[in-house]
Amino acid sequence: MRVAVTGAGGRLGRAVVAALEDAPFTGPFGPIAWTRAIWDLDAPESIDRVLDRDRPEVVVHCAAWTDVDGCAREPDLAMRRNGDATGVLARAAAERGLDLIVVSTNEVFDGRRTDGRGYAADDPTGPINAYGASKLAGEDAARAAYAAAPSSLGIARTAWLYGPPGNDFPAKILAAAERAAAAGEPLRLVADETGSPSYTADVAEAIAELIGAAAIGGTHHLVNGGRASRADWAREVLRGARVDIPTEDVPAATWPRASTPPAWAVLEPTPLPGGEPLRPWQAALADYLPALLRQRAATASR
Repeated sequence: MRVAVTGAGGRLGRAVVAALEDAPFTGPFGPIAWTRAIWDLDAPESIDRVLDRDRPEVVVHCAAWTDVDGCAREPDLAMRRNGDATGVLARAAAERGLDLIVVSTNEVFDGRRTDGRGYAADDPTGPINAYGASKLAGEDAARAAYAAAPSSLGIARTAWLYGPPGNDFPAKILAAAERAAAAGEPLRLVADETGSPSYTADVAEAIAELIGAAAIGGTHHLVNGGRASRADWAREVLRGARVDIPTEDVPAATWPRASTPPAWAVLEPTPLPGGEPLRPWQAALADYLPALLRQRAATASR
């Protein structure tokens, strides 16, 4: 099976490529990695040429503009990249009878839920920021393109992604801890945002499982198990990295920003074909931290 991945140079895209390289159904040549140089969200019409050249049977659309504050400052650009470009891709893929997975986000929900439940795949959406609105527009455009298509469309939402190549939440927490320690101050942690920390390697494996089981169709919530506040997540990073520093819980409003993130970013996981859910977020983080610490040590020694 020929599987192409857009945004193959990004955080999730590179993890999906790695997962598909290990999947038996992609054959000896593995997946087709489309980086920005091959297909650019700012020039989406080139997708026809790329599809006809590489002839995939399945496309996993990981490419997105994920700078949420940038999206808030330039909402029209966010809509073009995350909404319009996804529609262009979806229409081209549907016309050719290809299966498509569109990666989306918890930010299509408003985050105002107070009943303690994660958002289910069929819960009403209602984004409160430009990033979420643009990603929901991409979902809607893909659904419209596949409304009468014989092939399958999957919407794969995830939340609070972290993983290589760095500059993710765990890396930022460790850097902030160093700065706080140098200043002799406690590390201030956001306590009023709660979500589903999700490791890119695990989400990528789930996407590969959907493809391998021919279970692409529908809306999937692919997140590690459990939930955590930003402060909980940060303290687990510090514990795993053996960083001892006083911490102080603060509201997100401590740091004004262009975008308003949903306060409740918890997704209810949908069942995977094999019946096994993704592992708890703490176990996934424990697997990731050694590589992150090695990377930081190597950078510091240069």
